[in-house]
This record gives sequence, C-alpha cells and structure tokens, in this order.
Amino acid sequence: MDIVFINDLRIDTIIGIYDWERQVRQTVSFDLEMAHDIRQAATTDDIQYALNYKAVSKRLITMVEDSRFLLVETLAEEAARMIMTEFQVPWLRLTLYKPGALRGAHSVGVRIERGSVV
Repeated sequence: MDIVFINDLRIDTIIGIYDWERQVRQTVSFDLEMAHDIRQAATTDDIQYALNYKAVSKRLITMVEDSRFLLVETLAEEAARMIMTEFQVPWLRLTLYKPGALRGAHSVGVRIERGSVV
C-alpha cells in the first residue's frame, strides 16, 4: 500500500463547546495519511495519476475554515468523509490536534481510520 501524507496542516476555525470558543477562531492541526497507488503517476510522471495533495489541502482548508462544529470528533469525521468521497481515497488515517485545549498538554485530539485498502 502506498501512502500520500500531509503533516501539520494548520487551519483556523470555530471549534469548541464553551461560549468563549464560539467567539474566537482557534488553530487546529491535521496529519493525514491517504492510500493511493502511486505507480502510474511514478511511471508516467503525470500529475493526473497522482493524489494531488495540494488540492486535498486546499479543499480541507476551505471546509474547516467554514465549519462551526462543537466537537473535534465531528470535525474529524466530516473531514474524512469529504476527502474519501471527493478524492476517491479508499483508506485514510486522520489525526486532528487542538493545541492549547488542555492546560499542561501541548494538544488534544482524535485519530481515526476509515475505509479499507483495496
């Protein structure tokens, strides 16, 4: 299985359950691992056969910036669904970090895996 990845993609959004969190944008960070067979892209050196990580990141940025979820779990699930559907990704592992959410910890968050490797 080949993996295309994006690490530490930082995006500002409204996220959280507390009143103050609904008033300010906070930075969340994503690590993504996405299954994609890279052989045809490598053989042809043609972007049309690659999983375009720039397109994935731009779409994820737009989705997250426009979102207003209460829970990181909901944001992670919706981001995974969108990536898998719009970019035909059969499997992904997504880690969503919410820095500064817990005193004494660098960040909190969730890690999910969805789909299966074909």
